[in-house]
Amino acid sequence: MKANKKYKDSVFRNLFNDKEKLLELYNAIYETNYKDAQGITINTLEGALYIGMKNDISFIIDDTLVLIEHQSTINENMPLRMGMYLFRIYEKITKSDRYKKNSIEIPDPKFIVLYNGREDYPEKATLRLSALFKKKNGRKKVIDLEVTVLNINKGYNLKLKRRCKTLADYSDFIAKVREYEEKRPLEEAIRLAIKYCIDNNILKEYLEQNSSEVTNMLMGEFNLNEYKKVMREEAREEGKKEGIKEGIKEGKKEGKKEGKKEGKKEGKKEGENYVLELVAQGLSYEEIKKKIEENRCRKSTGTH
Repeated sequence: MKANKKYKDSVFRNLFNDKEKLLELYNAIYETNYKDAQGITINTLEGALYIGMKNDISFIIDDTLVLIEHQSTINENMPLRMGMYLFRIYEKITKSDRYKKNSIEIPDPKFIVLYNGREDYPEKATLRLSALFKKKNGRKKVIDLEVTVLNINKGYNLKLKRRCKTLADYSDFIAKVREYEEKRPLEEAIRLAIKYCIDNNILKEYLEQNSSEVTNMLMGEFNLNEYKKVMREEAREEGKKEGIKEGIKEGKKEGKKEGKKEGKKEGKKEGENYVLELVAQGLSYEEIKKKIEENRCRKSTGTH
């Protein structure tokens, strides 16, 4: 069975698009004890409203704006992306009030990334917007933004998971899919993981009600992650070739060295940006693959 194009959400986003679960998650992360889930206002950006600007989860609780992203690959540009999400949301919630003469009050932001990729990563880390600035001369930063990254893989942040069973169950479910995937095709691995988790009371109610949707979403997620990985490798190789050609053209050893470096950097950036642009458009894995092939053919033939 192919991934159904209808399901473009991630399982994480779909699972936590619920006020009760968001309250549970917030209380677990910040060790608070809020009781009223109806006090939460969900304001997650949707791609249809803001082309290329779709975040995982954002909501307001007690005058605090919380942005949460789930990642299977750590992106060190996350503070920049979070900043872009933040001001889009501020634009959305302030409406015409921001044009008033007197100051208005806006919710205080908090930024969280929940990581469950395959690569080793610390239990907790911090990413800062200021680390991306070109000038790093120690002067006071006019603006900064701090993102807390929490590793939610099996064996990490156990205290957090004890406080949020939904998050613990999600982590166990993804771990089980990966375990089965080592020896079986992805679709079969997902199906077996769903059965195992239902039998063992892991996301039982959610999986019983949404098993086909979960299969479609995970097929898309896992295939897309693998495809992006391949595209990054191909972009790096293409960039390396272009860098070598540029270096030879300069006719100097230093020129060759710099050409390789810049070509590799630009090739990687171009390839990744193109894939992410297609993802932002909500295209399926097969559609993205077709677009990439068409683009590659145009480049090879010199047509536009």
